[in-house]
Amino acid sequence: MPKPQYDGPILEIDKLSISFFTRLREIPAVMDFSVTVQPGEAVGLVGESGCGKSTVALGVMQDLGKNGRIVGGSIKFKGRDLSEMNDEELRNIRGSEIAMIYQEPMASLNPAMKIGRQLMEVPMIHQGASEKEAYERALQVVTDVKLPDPKRILNSFPHQLSGGQQQRIVIAMALMSEPALLILDEPTTALDVTVEAAIVELVKDLGRKYGTSMLFISHNLGLVLETCDRICVMYSGEAVERGSIEDVFDEMQHPYTQALFRSIPLPGADKNSRPLVAIPGNFPLPHERPPGCNFGPRCDYFEEGRCDKGNILMEPVPGNDRHHTRCLKFREIDWNAPMQLAEVKQKGEIGNVVLKMDNLKKYYEVAANAIFGGGSTKVVKANETLSFEARESETLAIVGESGCGKSTFAKVLMGLETATEGQILLDGRNIEQIPIEKRDTKTVSDIQMVFQNPFDTLNPSMTVGRQIIRALEIFGIGDNEAARKKRMLELLDLVKLPRAFAERMPRQLSGGQKQRVGIARAFAGGARIVVADEPVSALDVSVQAAVTDLLMEIQREEKTTLLFISHDLSIVRYLSDRVMVMYLGHVVELGTTDQVFSPPYHPYTEALLSAVPIADTKVQKKHIVLEGDIPSAMNPPPGCPFQTRCRWKSEVPGGLCEKDVPPMRILTGNHQVKCHLSDEKLAEMEPVIKIAAQ
Repeated sequence: MPKPQYDGPILEIDKLSISFFTRLREIPAVMDFSVTVQPGEAVGLVGESGCGKSTVALGVMQDLGKNGRIVGGSIKFKGRDLSEMNDEELRNIRGSEIAMIYQEPMASLNPAMKIGRQLMEVPMIHQGASEKEAYERALQVVTDVKLPDPKRILNSFPHQLSGGQQQRIVIAMALMSEPALLILDEPTTALDVTVEAAIVELVKDLGRKYGTSMLFISHNLGLVLETCDRICVMYSGEAVERGSIEDVFDEMQHPYTQALFRSIPLPGADKNSRPLVAIPGNFPLPHERPPGCNFGPRCDYFEEGRCDKGNILMEPVPGNDRHHTRCLKFREIDWNAPMQLAEVKQKGEIGNVVLKMDNLKKYYEVAANAIFGGGSTKVVKANETLSFEARESETLAIVGESGCGKSTFAKVLMGLETATEGQILLDGRNIEQIPIEKRDTKTVSDIQMVFQNPFDTLNPSMTVGRQIIRALEIFGIGDNEAARKKRMLELLDLVKLPRAFAERMPRQLSGGQKQRVGIARAFAGGARIVVADEPVSALDVSVQAAVTDLLMEIQREEKTTLLFISHDLSIVRYLSDRVMVMYLGHVVELGTTDQVFSPPYHPYTEALLSAVPIADTKVQKKHIVLEGDIPSAMNPPPGCPFQTRCRWKSEVPGGLCEKDVPPMRILTGNHQVKCHLSDEKLAEMEPVIKIAAQ
């Protein structure tokens, strides 16, 4: 049954206020928030964690739980106020007219039910379709979201699919009933950049095909630039700026938007000559918001007696269509004034080789029948002949998708695993066969790790100070408790945390503050090498800049070698001296940052660069979307590991890519690439990222 056409705004949120009620007080989560989504339009909602983005989405779904209430304003869908609908009307709209895609795909899938049945439920419940029609529709949508072998996928359980495939199924489920409005809540946060690029491409195509309007919630400004027509920036429960992508990105009119852009590594930022500028201070808690402008205490343009008075309203920006800002001084600020340069840093002198890896291999044996064990075994080749060296004061970035072997190599280095073959030399000593429990204290304190998720690495029942002192005890630092306490306070100074935090429990800290405690602990024993495993990916953009800057500063002082594992190439470009690109256990490219980021590239590096969203309207990117997922390390393809997804394969004669693993070739300046392409073909490669002239 076709749905009736509607030509007004699909979604109209007007002066919305949402509060959560606890026994103690009312906590305002969203205040005076307005946004309109027109038919076929994609609107991006951006801001840091805790600013109220997801609360707005839950308000639209009328799913605020028993403590949440809309205390002002209205949400209209196709002209009807959602709060006036009864439960049955809401049930009919949810899932059929308004669909939502969540951040974590497994939260939306039933683990005990085959994918086909889960998809077929939607048209059978909402449209009364027969089983046969529902199956045909499910098959069609799974084909639309570009999943391989759709019939096999419909017959699979969720755990048999990769993260990217699960997310596609969730998108397929949301599209089954051709909704008028699709809400996407950080749908790609947990995915690799290459998968993210494919999913973003998919969402845009499907939006065009089905004419769906979208509300895209994200903290990634680059993603919003690539997917949306308009943007709304939120800070601490309020919209602070709204407008078209071009207006907001190129003619921003709010100090918070400007501060956000200064804290993300766009092309041209450099850790020494043009460091990022972190936003000072911290995000206010909902019940501790300042009077007047919420952003006032962190704003460069704050004026006492003016910005901290009364209620500040959204105002239209003259000359721009539908561009509004919540700033009293936007007409007085010189938005084109050159940024005051942050303090230019001296580049640390890169010293002698501290760490050398030579043909390292790590294989795992797993039972072919994983459930019952026994029987034959299969070999998982997690790392294949890794060779590189890292020097004092150097930052070596290790880049690649999930499953490429980055973390396995870190585990072998830390002694959590031992190597199958090859060697690791730390200051000339072999350590590849010494598990962590047999390593001496000095080796343990020399190689430390900062983890991706700061929440999982701190003991929740021990104060921050105690956790750092515990590390000092293990490393044998300080003759007595008083000396260790003094060193602990110095470490808090080093990571720029107030000394009073020594008495706090981890739950009283924000994500960025917890990550600083993790860094303090890693540097407690004077580490020579710090392995930073995606240390900022769980943090907000503004906090990322501060934590990255902190790592760099400590590195300059302590002359540490930093191995920075990441899939965010913007941060890698900003802070690394050399880059190593990994794919399916192999190093496919290794060189200085400049070499790796400019052609000739390994075909995989080229695709990675094209996949990274960049929040700059002046950047033009070559468009390369990789088909398929990384093959399994248990069953790698023959020949070159990348050949199943490579767009250059046809340029190599004689099917060489499918037969032989390419040798590591050395191009000019010790730039290494593992590829069969001829020198002439490599020379033809064009840059992926170009910055248009002003």
